[in-house]
Amino acid sequence: MMPKTIAEKILSNHSGRDLKAGDFALCKIDFAFGQDGTSSIIIDRVRELGSSVLKTDFCMVIDHSAPSPSEGVSRVHKKMRGFSADFKTALFDIGCGVCHQVIPESGRILPGDLVFGADSHTCTYGALGAFSTGVGSTDLAIALATGKNWLKVPETIKIVIKGKVPEGITAKDIILHIITDIKADGATYKAVEFYGPVIDKLNMDGRFTMCNMVVEMGAKAGFMPADKITAEWLGPRIKGKRKIIPVAADKNALYSRISEYDISGLKPQVSRPHSVDSAVEAGSLKEIKINEAFIGTCTNGRIEDLKLAAKILRSKKVSSQVRFIIAPSSREIFQEALKLGLVEVFIKAGAVIVSPGCGPCVGTHNGIPADGEVVISTANRNFKGRMGNPSAFIYLASPATVAASAITGKITDPRKFL
Repeated sequence: MMPKTIAEKILSNHSGRDLKAGDFALCKIDFAFGQDGTSSIIIDRVRELGSSVLKTDFCMVIDHSAPSPSEGVSRVHKKMRGFSADFKTALFDIGCGVCHQVIPESGRILPGDLVFGADSHTCTYGALGAFSTGVGSTDLAIALATGKNWLKVPETIKIVIKGKVPEGITAKDIILHIITDIKADGATYKAVEFYGPVIDKLNMDGRFTMCNMVVEMGAKAGFMPADKITAEWLGPRIKGKRKIIPVAADKNALYSRISEYDISGLKPQVSRPHSVDSAVEAGSLKEIKINEAFIGTCTNGRIEDLKLAAKILRSKKVSSQVRFIIAPSSREIFQEALKLGLVEVFIKAGAVIVSPGCGPCVGTHNGIPADGEVVISTANRNFKGRMGNPSAFIYLASPATVAASAITGKITDPRKFL
């Protein structure tokens, strides 16, 4: 048997066949989910297929437009609630948070799982060592009706990150730097495995951030090695219901590319409009004035992100020229932020706290910019129209850079505030 990558091992385990990169296989799906932007089609397709019982564990999350901003969206939400009641599936309703946070929090995903999500950033769960990928609503409905679906086994890129992490550098800065090097299509339909001393010490929030964004270089899935940090994070959430069995790549596994990054000299990064793979040093953009700052999303709305922002904002004020919006990525995180006094820091500084969810990131509500306005955001995408207005300009950065920029009213290197 040939040495295998993580992707080759997981898909082999779920097909009952010995697979290698390039093979096609019918694989058993462990878990699937939809959100309110994609579930309406899933529901229609499942009903068209005549399914009375779902063959795959499934849940839905109301997060993209939550609470509902319109009559049409309310109809979709009602449809989701009705389907959930009919099929007795889990439903995370308004206020629960972003799918890519509440699902891992619920303990549903473990290392080695095969996960389909009707959302492009489903790759986030690779932080837990799962093969997790975004698919179309119809593909997902087929998985629900049959318990399986076809996959092509991806080739894998191995990325090793080493060096001493400089002050002010976060997982977001690292992944923006890597995407800019590999480019938006540089990992198309490939898996990515992250390794190195920087990854070994990275907390789960940072791991989720990096795996979340592998799709921005075209990747099918991303993986962090499941280790003690993974087990400590999962332990209280699974409560012994399932056993954690990490899946590791074999020593001599075949990679399509191996890239090493020494981040010892890395400076805070900002991706410019209208592409993610355009990151430059934050200091080089210091003349760019901003109208809106946003911290949240499935990329950077977690507790470590909010702690970092609060550290910078404490005893300071948001610029009078800036609207500063913060969306915790789940109710659990919102409650923790309240307990730690972070929300008080944000409100005193002049920020606005909105319900846990995706709203501003996808441009459905809660912060759509006007024509010509400039936004700095912790989101994962800055394409034209991403935040609801194709005439706006979106810069992507870490929570530290966004918080510092909200104070000064211009894109700002956050290190002087740390």
